[in-house]
Amino acid sequence: MRSRDATLLVLTLIVTGLALWIDFAPDNRWLNRDVRTRLGLDLQGGTQVLLRAQEPNVARDVMETAEQVVDRRVNGLGLSETIVQLSGNDRIIVELPGVTNPEQVSETLRGTGKLEFIANVDGQGFSGADAPQQGSIVRTTGSPAPRIRSTVPTTSTNELSSTQALSNTLTTGPIYASITDGRDLNTSQVQPQFGNNQTPGASQFAVGFAFNGNSASQLERFTSQNVGKLMCIVLDNVVNSCATIQSALIGGSGQITTGTRAEAERLFTQLKYGALPVSLQVESSRTVSATLGQDSVNASLLAGAVGLVIVALFMILYYRLPGVLATLALLIYTAISFALYRLIPITLTLAGIAGFILSIGLAVDANVLIFARLKEELRRGKSLRAAVEAGFSEAWPAIRDSNASTLITSAILFLFGNSFGVSIIKGFALTLGLGIVVSLFTAITVTRTFLRLIVPLRMAQNPWMFELESAPGLEREREREAMA
Repeated sequence: MRSRDATLLVLTLIVTGLALWIDFAPDNRWLNRDVRTRLGLDLQGGTQVLLRAQEPNVARDVMETAEQVVDRRVNGLGLSETIVQLSGNDRIIVELPGVTNPEQVSETLRGTGKLEFIANVDGQGFSGADAPQQGSIVRTTGSPAPRIRSTVPTTSTNELSSTQALSNTLTTGPIYASITDGRDLNTSQVQPQFGNNQTPGASQFAVGFAFNGNSASQLERFTSQNVGKLMCIVLDNVVNSCATIQSALIGGSGQITTGTRAEAERLFTQLKYGALPVSLQVESSRTVSATLGQDSVNASLLAGAVGLVIVALFMILYYRLPGVLATLALLIYTAISFALYRLIPITLTLAGIAGFILSIGLAVDANVLIFARLKEELRRGKSLRAAVEAGFSEAWPAIRDSNASTLITSAILFLFGNSFGVSIIKGFALTLGLGIVVSLFTAITVTRTFLRLIVPLRMAQNPWMFELESAPGLEREREREAMA
């Protein structure tokens, strides 16, 4: 055995061993890393929310910033396998696998996250009679023309009409004085405070905050001058609560109490992960059944298994010994692919699984080109070793060009899906492209190593093993061995 072949065999065994270790990792943990298989919305079930900008003719960079904020908020919710992407010029698609009640999540995503503390129109603290009611929409000097949100709730089973009118603008009512500017909120100081309140009867759920710059000094000065009066906390122009000022908020920091843990978590997510540069409207929301997703998984696994068996039988029956080696390489290809899906990780959708199944056929295509050329070289009278090397070198240009064109197509599909928010195309393109790269490794490295290793074997000198009636080169090798 040549040292180069031995090195490649050891490399193949190591890579295959690592792949199998990841594929069958106990408790889906590999080196303290979560390597469970991620399933997309169509397979796991969950919710897809379509957000639309309330302002017309929104600039592209504004929507890209909004996309980043929404993505941070989704990650802050602790959800996994989520997809957040732009769709067109003024929409954002959010896919939330495993979420079956999207109402609370939708509220978290569409709120701009602009926190303000307001005083009365004269700049003084409120008395009990003139304070706005909790939950009411108010106009402030920082946001004098807020949009009135739709009162139609987002449900987990109904899809909202795509023609539903956007909220109207509130143009009447007093304009309250803004004490703080939401842009001065120090997001690093926004922290949940659950169960820390020792005051009997007080809420145990709160969110700590702190302002910087001019807002911090204004809030400290206002609270020191209006002790005993009311100051209202406003989030996205909706009154969260009106609290009595007990003492000055030194440094512009304090906490907002809520009635439930869920409200505190929603408030924390909105404030922590930044303010949206534009208000968003939930245009539609739909729920995918988990039962439908499991049926799709089962059907896809069956299709993949059947396809793999049929391809293996074809290779073995038509190419015999090289077909057996190609089938072994194909199994290694499958193990490596699934290991990469779990390690990267890649969220598998139904289209993604289709891309993987298609890549199996493309992986076999490279072997077909190599083995067809190998048989031609054997018919011409070359030895097995020379035929193996010639088969790979002559087939490589066709393999390179065909795989390069498929990779370019996959890249175009991925960019198209990313630009237009078509996640199903992205999943297909990603698994197909990754499959092409892995198949090049298994076809060019693994299969070639296996073929080189069988050259010295006596059984490999039989033309029948290559589905040939005669091979002059193999016959001369057998005669030479017999004379020796």
